[in-house]
Amino acid sequence: MQTVPISRWAFALGDDRGATAKGFDDSSWRAVTVPHDWSVEHAFSPEHSSGTGYLPGGIGWYRAHVPLSEVGATDDQHVRLAFHGVYKNADVWVNGYHLGSRPSGYAAFSFDLTEILSYAPDDDLVVSVRVDHTDISDSRWYNGSGITRRVELEVHERVRVAEYGTTFTTLFADESKAVVRVVQTIVNDTNAPATVRVRHELRSLTSDQVHGFETEVEVPAGGSADAEATKALPDPELWSDIDPRLHRLTTTLEWAGDRPAVHEETVGIRTFAFDPDTGFSINGERRILKGVCLHEDAGCFGTAVPASVWVRRLLALKDMGCNAVRMAHNPHSPELYALCDILGLFVIDEAFDEWENPKNKWWQGHNVYPPRHEGYAKDFPVWHEADLGAMIDAHRNHPSIIAWSIGNEIDYPNDPYAHPRFKEVVGNNDAGKPAAERLYDPNRPDMRRLTTIASGLVDIAKAKDPTRPVTLAAALPELSSHLGLLDRLDLVGYNYKEHLYEEDHRRFPGKPFIGSENSHRYADWLAVERNDYVAGQFLWTGIDYLGETRGWPSHGSTAGLLTVAGFPKETFHLRRSWWSDEPVARIAVRPAADDEPAARSFRIHAPSRRWDAAPGRPLEVLCFGNGDELRLTHGDDEIDLVRDEELGCWTAETTTRDEPLVLETLRAGEVVARDTLRPGGDAVRLDAAVWTAPAGLADRCVEAGLAADGVVQIECTLRDADGEVARDERSVSVEVRDGELLGLENGDLSDDTPYTAARRRTLDGRVIVFVRSRAKTTVVLSSPGLPDVRMECST
Repeated sequence: MQTVPISRWAFALGDDRGATAKGFDDSSWRAVTVPHDWSVEHAFSPEHSSGTGYLPGGIGWYRAHVPLSEVGATDDQHVRLAFHGVYKNADVWVNGYHLGSRPSGYAAFSFDLTEILSYAPDDDLVVSVRVDHTDISDSRWYNGSGITRRVELEVHERVRVAEYGTTFTTLFADESKAVVRVVQTIVNDTNAPATVRVRHELRSLTSDQVHGFETEVEVPAGGSADAEATKALPDPELWSDIDPRLHRLTTTLEWAGDRPAVHEETVGIRTFAFDPDTGFSINGERRILKGVCLHEDAGCFGTAVPASVWVRRLLALKDMGCNAVRMAHNPHSPELYALCDILGLFVIDEAFDEWENPKNKWWQGHNVYPPRHEGYAKDFPVWHEADLGAMIDAHRNHPSIIAWSIGNEIDYPNDPYAHPRFKEVVGNNDAGKPAAERLYDPNRPDMRRLTTIASGLVDIAKAKDPTRPVTLAAALPELSSHLGLLDRLDLVGYNYKEHLYEEDHRRFPGKPFIGSENSHRYADWLAVERNDYVAGQFLWTGIDYLGETRGWPSHGSTAGLLTVAGFPKETFHLRRSWWSDEPVARIAVRPAADDEPAARSFRIHAPSRRWDAAPGRPLEVLCFGNGDELRLTHGDDEIDLVRDEELGCWTAETTTRDEPLVLETLRAGEVVARDTLRPGGDAVRLDAAVWTAPAGLADRCVEAGLAADGVVQIECTLRDADGEVARDERSVSVEVRDGELLGLENGDLSDDTPYTAARRRTLDGRVIVFVRSRAKTTVVLSSPGLPDVRMECST
């Protein structure tokens, strides 16, 4: 198979129906690189929907001109045009022929171009795509607009492996032996039956060890047949979160034709299990799933996120101790799954946030009535089987995926389903909701209907992949679990229902449980750590995201442990002290407050690394560590620490003064980690450093099929005279020469500076700059009153 990426497109915002024609003049359109999100290129405005980040949608057109001579297909080859996601309502034409449409913004889809190419009058293949995202209140979070994932042409032989036709399964695995099975659907587009020799090479991407095996299959003319081969592997290199070893499966098809067909997949050898009493295991070893939920945007990129940006974010989460990701609440870009394979992150893959009826979509602030009811529900009755199937087809060979989720909070109370068992009910996100909206209304859809739909979705998932458990994330199991919603699930997911774990473990003794969505509270972590039958938890969220905001001027949610800029918050370090095996010592401070719950909340009263410069002010010191003992000093004074079981850390009281705080973490009497915090001064310089991945990771990504994207990430920090992070904030401007400025991000979701601006104010003394470099790119960073920084960047 040959793959030709289509990344250069002409784009116009608006609806010119003449753009379907091959001969349409698009010379005045703007050149863009796909993946592309047009919404994030516009200004934030309260006239748009709060739920989707106060950014516009609309209708846009894309046109690509692909020289057929570069594709290199011959008349007897099969050519396919593949999209990995267009948000949304995509209509596609090639050389003026309408090939079809896809409402979902998340589903991968493709078209057979073989016949159309035979009619091509010249070398110019023209692809036209109309994207309709006029219903901007269609989601509870930001989804972007446009061709937000990659597009490519695939050239295949007439006898080939079908699209998503490979299923790789580990039947057994331990340290000494593994047994794998490969089942492939072979397609024969010729006019004669074919005897096809199917040769497999399974090569380790770690050691280059190769295992070969083969089979043979008879494929009828114009039809297809399955080829199955099983192989026992001695001393296998297993995939796990700790040691994610991958393999390249190369399949060569040989038949009476003049060219063999070659197909490649990246796979992993592993077994896993969910047990009702002991939780989750990988290759027979127990693991607690320390997971986070993720949406797929990244600040200034919108949802067209380069793989290298995800690498930086995921490595930070791994450093925190995270080992799992829940794809909330839809299939994500193919690059993200590949990175989870490479880095060793378990994945729960999720298909839907709503089924046949729409949820409330907040457009003028959270829980501000009336809501709107736009979104995927209108397409679910017709498209759910195809869209769920597309997710499983595209992702089934990823070793990282451990469960298929068929829905998120489908049973959310009165949104819109209800049942007379509860006369009044409150959901986990109902703060400020009018009392009337909490009451049972017999005119609402009956929640028993969800059990029927769930059963059908389970059937679809099991038919596609019987090897993985099917789950969903339940919002109101107090009701839905009594109506049969959980009955056919292999894995029960509860959102924010830790208080039900013990009782429902007794009610459903044969079902494993997992926290599919959880708060950041220490008590909720202990509910996992102290109960082996709970397989783990998934925090809401790992990273801040656009949309689902409380109201203007904020355009996003601050629920994450990382900001949208990818910088850790202090709660990240607190979580690291609970989750990581590596020694942790971290100091955070905040003005001393009373003991009221609101004052103690980290979300309301956030800790930081800065304190008031005025001496003698009361100061609360929060100490995060994971040793046998912690020791805190302020100048020459040792400060008594008190364990706070509600916050999950140690605390101390002191007063502000111009002396450092020093925290030491000890194990077995030895200092294993130390942190020093000094009161910062005003900025005297701007430091800038290019973020780099660990040695060898770039090569591993290329080996696994991820091409380099040329994105340079420059982390900028304001420093005081002592080299500490400065206490003031300043604007940073960027000039890029012989390269492309992709954006700046500070992580401040109330900063409504347009993402197209070449400047941004720091937050906590930091901002990150994203540049697409060429052979030699120059970046000049400036901030008022500080010396300029000049950098040479190359890829």
